[in-house]
Amino acid sequence: MSKIKKGDLVRVIAGKDKDKEGKVTSIDTKNNKAIVEGINMVSKHTKANAKNPNGGIINMEAPIDISNLMYVHEGKTTRIGYKVGEDGKKVRIAKSTGKEI
Repeated sequence: MSKIKKGDLVRVIAGKDKDKEGKVTSIDTKNNKAIVEGINMVSKHTKANAKNPNGGIINMEAPIDISNLMYVHEGKTTRIGYKVGEDGKKVRIAKSTGKEI
């Protein structure tokens, strides 16, 4: 299970897009990968189809390993922990500040 969820703001900490930030659009928990807006862009050659009648080359985001991402809380990267909230539910907290996410 990943501590990073869909919709989180993350910063890349390793790879060609190091220090770039983006919002997580989807998570693949089975392969431990995430797709982040504007990060790890690749050119894909597509055949003609109903959606794209001419085909051609499109730019799209490729999955990036979750271990290369770090959660951004109040402008700084932080690790994520868990604790039990007042209502008895498990909530995520920022390790650097101790505040709920």
